[in-house]
Amino acid sequence: MSGAARIFVRDIRAYGRHGANPGERDAAQPFDLDVELVADVERARTSDDLADTIDYAAIHRRIVEIVATTSYALLERLADEILADVLGDERIASARVTIAKPRLLDGATPSVSISSSRDA
Repeated sequence: MSGAARIFVRDIRAYGRHGANPGERDAAQPFDLDVELVADVERARTSDDLADTIDYAAIHRRIVEIVATTSYALLERLADEILADVLGDERIASARVTIAKPRLLDGATPSVSISSSRDA
């Protein structure tokens, strides 16, 4: 992909009901997410048109919506759901999603990072 770019959307704060431990899904809790995309932006490099690239605001909205409207025991499952949605845009060749549960473990923050690509 000659017109590829790495696109990052960092520090997404979303609230949802995810967790394997008792009580974790009783109330919405914060999740911090980072997304890295490898996308074909060759047309955007010359057109300067938002329609020719990845709309960061749309990616952000979809991630916040997925976290808020689904409920999984594992962060791995939530990350996979987000990856599937992001890779629905055919211009995106690969993506990595990192999800953290801030200060969950006596101040420590566990996180999971999962990646996928069209070739996988």
